[in-house]
Amino acid sequence: MIQGLAGVDKVGQVAGMLDGLANITGPALNRPNVAPETTFAAALSAASGQAISTLRNAEGLSLQALQGEADTREVVDAVMSAEQTLQAAIAIRDKIVSSYLEISRMAI
Repeated sequence: MIQGLAGVDKVGQVAGMLDGLANITGPALNRPNVAPETTFAAALSAASGQAISTLRNAEGLSLQALQGEADTREVVDAVMSAEQTLQAAIAIRDKIVSSYLEISRMAI
């Protein structure tokens, strides 16, 4: 199945949230104008929170469509956005699991 360009936006948003990890500063780095420290857990939490919000929005619009209160185009857009967000979340999960497995195989 060929994905539209809208999928690039959602993947870009999730990737943009994770780009904040590049701004992590250590105590030895004394750079002014640097954002406060961002932890990996905080970045993942923010990304998952946004993904959950997108999925709930699609579910709500689907229920409204069943009641005849929502436009079909809006429902299709929301469901496709939710699908793309879910695919991005699954890809991130898979990378985290494979990284964990790779680290667990390292010799001590």
